[in-house]
Amino acid sequence: MGHDHAHGHVHHHHADDQHGHDHAGSLPAALDTSVPDEALTPDQLSRRSMLRRTGLLGAGLAAGSVLAGTAGAAPAFASDGRSGSGSRSGGFLWLAGDHHIHTQYSNDGKYRVIDQVRQGSRHGLDWMVITDHGNVTHAKIGVEKVNPDIRDARDKTPDTLVFQGLEWNIPGAEHGTVFVHPGNNEVAVLKEFETSFDGSVNNTSSSSPANEALAISGLNFLAEQVQRRKVKDALMLANHPARKGIDSPHEIRNWRDAQPTIAVGFEGAPGHQGGGIAAPKGMGLARGLYDNSPSADSFAGYPLESYRTWGGFDWMTATVGGLWDSLLAEGKPWWITANSDSHQVYADTAKRGGPDSDYLANGKYTDPVYSGAIDQTQGDFWPGQYSRTHVGADGFSYAAVMDGIRAGRVWVDHGGLISGLDAKLKGGSRWATLGGALHVKRGTEVTLTLDIAAANGPNWAQYVPTLARVDVVQGEVTGAVSDRDTFTAPTAKVVKSFDINKSTGTVQLTYSLGKVDRPLYVRLRGTDGNRSAVGLNGAAVDPSGPAIDVLADADPWKDLWFYSNPIWVLPA
Repeated sequence: MGHDHAHGHVHHHHADDQHGHDHAGSLPAALDTSVPDEALTPDQLSRRSMLRRTGLLGAGLAAGSVLAGTAGAAPAFASDGRSGSGSRSGGFLWLAGDHHIHTQYSNDGKYRVIDQVRQGSRHGLDWMVITDHGNVTHAKIGVEKVNPDIRDARDKTPDTLVFQGLEWNIPGAEHGTVFVHPGNNEVAVLKEFETSFDGSVNNTSSSSPANEALAISGLNFLAEQVQRRKVKDALMLANHPARKGIDSPHEIRNWRDAQPTIAVGFEGAPGHQGGGIAAPKGMGLARGLYDNSPSADSFAGYPLESYRTWGGFDWMTATVGGLWDSLLAEGKPWWITANSDSHQVYADTAKRGGPDSDYLANGKYTDPVYSGAIDQTQGDFWPGQYSRTHVGADGFSYAAVMDGIRAGRVWVDHGGLISGLDAKLKGGSRWATLGGALHVKRGTEVTLTLDIAAANGPNWAQYVPTLARVDVVQGEVTGAVSDRDTFTAPTAKVVKSFDINKSTGTVQLTYSLGKVDRPLYVRLRGTDGNRSAVGLNGAAVDPSGPAIDVLADADPWKDLWFYSNPIWVLPA
């Protein structure tokens, strides 16, 4: 109880702060990393020590970026560690999960909540978010009716954290996961949010300034519910952001800047990964069902390549020097995830409930039944069967998972390519891990250290994947962009590639960033080496990145990657 209270208290403080302007200046002394330990009272020092131990020291505090105001100004957040702190993979418990899962309460779903939760647990997941589609029927009936099923799943699978959320039709944009910390008001808050701010419910899905403003109002509503203690916490992550080209760069920036403790990232890799398996064995469509072309609502600046996946990953994430890097180059904490988007599972034998199913009347389909046939016309996997989002948490709790996501302590993988990742930037006596910022004196030698645990056994496709290569991507933090529709980062590039070729054991790697005199970030990716191509920005930027996925012939098991969130180094 005390543990959760501490996290709730920290989070509510963040929510209060985010409406100010001088974010770094308005911080309490315990959270202001420019105030030395010696200047704190015993109570303040105790609080700072607790936050430092949990990796939460200032995580997500700044509404603007890791640089408060202009490049070179006092950093607005830090996740510095001290030498000797942390023992279990950076001191965190790494919990695998999936924040994008559908059930019979979705108009295109099939499975019971308990089916998805049991399958996710069987496939190694520790946490899951049930995210049925926002629509008039779900807002009216489904959001309430699914809750007892979720509570029942929590009781029956105590080793799995089961959040209630929904898939938000973001006004003026694509879909997003919205979820809240469990509690007495989880249904009431989600129902009011969906009724008032869902694009499908309110016919506000088309691209317009008014609809974009409504999306911001929705995020503000969630922040207010946290401030009012209606729910302990709430998060939003954009789903399959490049699929239709309608999440413009300025919209993504606007979400994040409006509520940086609520809107924290997007899917680096979408679900529906089996969609590209060739017919007749599979759907014969596209990985992620990314087979679209620009529409009237699409952002005109996006190239045609953005409508496809690259090694199963969204173009915004897969392109070195692309949209994701452009956010990181601003110093904006913005994180990636990977999820199943599980609706109808490839090679499953269940079919949607019988002829008495009436979704519109009941808010759900009747329970699935045995079909007597293996369905190869679907492109989804069970939660955890192929895609996993690994979150560094300071304990096994709902609050700890949400805090870990918000702090960016996240790496993702496909097909069980690796089983563990411990990444640290070290300089002097300090270190920072994924999502964190290392604060050092200008000119300090900084080193990246990696401990990577190879696959820990056969994946669902019954082979042990081999990690062939690990790449280090580095970019400079150049500050805010003048054009909020920027989606390039000219300084980002692959600075080091390690040949690995291991399927068992642990790989230890070291890369020296040299004497750092300007703000930088690094992020990681790795591959089984089966498919690669020169990146969109040329061989000097990315000599051997993911290849664009072929429509109707993209077996996901033959092209595996992992990606990590960034770590910053901010010299002063």
